Amino acid sequence: MQYSEQSGDFLVEVEPTYVPEHSSPEEKRFFFAYRVRITNKGEGTAQLLRRHWIIVDGQQHREDVEGPGVVGEQPHFEPGTTYEYTSFCPLPTPTGSMRGTFEMTAPNKEPFSIKIPLFFLRDPAHNH
Repeated sequence: MQYSEQSGDFLVEVEPTYVPEHSSPEEKRFFFAYRVRITNKGEGTAQLLRRHWIIVDGQQHREDVEGPGVVGEQPHFEPGTTYEYTSFCPLPTPTGSMRGTFEMTAPNKEPFSIKIPLFFLRDPAHNH
């Protein structure tokens, strides 16, 4: 399933998947991958500086993860360009959710945030 959210000129699309080969349900380790696609639909350039994730597991335990860039990069966006990356999230429960923001900068503008849509992580074997 794909989730998407548009903030101003930027569209963020996320597609999560469960990774059974890296998971160990009996050890309470559920491994998820998620592909993020960010598209600049506007006329200006911008750069992604920071990320802030809010990760909530199936027991409602919340973790905030902040840091520079994504996967070690701080991508630049020309008009009409897309940047895509894949990252991972291990959880102690078969379900959870993620959402957040990317902090952006653009020439001659105040820094701004774009939203990462709320998306759900689910081990398909656990349908409750």
